[in-house]
Amino acid sequence: MGADDRANTGPHAASALGIPTNPTEIILELRWWIVPFVLASIIAVWFAIERLVVLRRSRVIPRPFVERFLQHLEQGLLDPTSALELCEQNGSPVAAVFAHGVRKWGKPSVEVEQAIIDGGERQISQLRKHLRVLNGVATVTPLLGLLGTVVGMIKAFNDIAVAGAMGRPDQLAVGIAIALLTTAFGLAIAIPSLIMYMYLAGRVDTLVAEMDFLAQNVVQLICAEALAGGSIPVARKTPREPPPGSKKAI
Repeated sequence: MGADDRANTGPHAASALGIPTNPTEIILELRWWIVPFVLASIIAVWFAIERLVVLRRSRVIPRPFVERFLQHLEQGLLDPTSALELCEQNGSPVAAVFAHGVRKWGKPSVEVEQAIIDGGERQISQLRKHLRVLNGVATVTPLLGLLGTVVGMIKAFNDIAVAGAMGRPDQLAVGIAIALLTTAFGLAIAIPSLIMYMYLAGRVDTLVAEMDFLAQNVVQLICAEALAGGSIPVARKTPREPPPGSKKAI
């Protein structure tokens, strides 16, 4: 075996052939293909952190406010004006839903419930805001990776065709390696983005179900039927998960 052959079998053989072996070489070889992947990563991380902060339970459904508000309603310590002021001062999504019902204080239960449904739909839209961005990143980045793979393969085979009929195996290996790197980058961004999207969507569904259950308590405490003679039974006052099959107000 000659000196040249031994050099090509050493640990630096891949680098000698031009195959990237470290992050710096990979980035330099991908060139402008790295730009959309970096942008997608920044977008995914930014909106994931933003939604994690916004969808905290303590922010969406502050337990101290909910327990105090429902307790005061049950004990008759609130009138429509003071109840509305409390909701507006708190400013949480569940308080905004309560406020829509309080504005219909003393109306029939159907009318109060409809007001809460309308307010709840607005809050649900705010809670789900930006989730589509994460879903979009999870959908687009694998397609970008596939596009990079196709372009890389076309370039690799074109180089072989230009070099000669037999071609060079090292040229084919380098081209395929670079092409597959784009797919790897796309999947590496898409998989965490999809997981985060599913997690946040599940959190929104859980918060909405709890807000619905609490809103039913408000309906049963301020509607005309309850104020007239207590004909509507009062549900639990603690913010727990609603029982299976319960009717939703949001």
